[in-house]
Amino acid sequence: MYWMEFLTVALVHLLAVASPGPDFAVVVRESVTQGRRVGSWTALGVGSGILVHVAYSLLGIGLIVSQSVMLFNLFKWLAAGYLLYLGVRALRTRPMGVAALEPEAQQSRVSWRRAFVTGFVTNGLNPKATLFFLSLFTVVISPQTPLAVQAGYGLYLALATALWFCLVAWLFSRRRVRAGFARMGHWFDRLMGAVLVGLGARLALTELG
Repeated sequence: MYWMEFLTVALVHLLAVASPGPDFAVVVRESVTQGRRVGSWTALGVGSGILVHVAYSLLGIGLIVSQSVMLFNLFKWLAAGYLLYLGVRALRTRPMGVAALEPEAQQSRVSWRRAFVTGFVTNGLNPKATLFFLSLFTVVISPQTPLAVQAGYGLYLALATALWFCLVAWLFSRRRVRAGFARMGHWFDRLMGAVLVGLGARLALTELG
C-alpha cells in the first residue's frame, strides 16, 4: 500500500545524500587521514544523526524551528561554528606522510567514540537537513501515513545514509587512494579545511525562507 510512497522517499533521499556537503567532506577527510575504521565510525555517526531529524519531524518540532527565525538562526550558527571549528582544525594539520599510513601508526590516534560523535554532530546540527526532512515528512509523506510506517521510513533513511557513507569511507580509505593523498602532504587537509570553512561560512549566511 505504501510502496510508491516509500520509493519516492528513497529516490529523494538518494539524490540528497549523493550531493556533496558537510557529511561527505568530513567522512572523506577522516577516511583519508585516519583510515577505514575511523571513517566508518564517522559514517555510522552521520547515519545515526539522521534519527535526530526523523524524531523531531515525527513530533512536529521541525515545523516550529522552520517557522521561528530566532530558533533557526541559533541552530544554523551552532552548525556553522562547528563546521568552522573542523575546518580550522584541518587547516592546522601538519603533513601526514606515507609512513603515517602504517597500521601501527594509526592506532589510538582517534577513538571510535570521537569519530562517531564527529559524524553525529556534523549531521545532527545541519539545519539544511532539518528543512529537508521537514519537507520530506510534510510534502512527500502523506499525513495519513501511520506513524509506525513513517518511523520505518526514518529507519531506512538512517541505514541507507550510514551504508552510503561507509562505502565512501571504504573508497577513500583504500591504501592506494590514501597514499596518493599522502603524497600531497598537508595540502589535502588544507583543501578539506577550506571546504569546511566555506560550508560553515555559507551556512552562517543562509536565511530562512
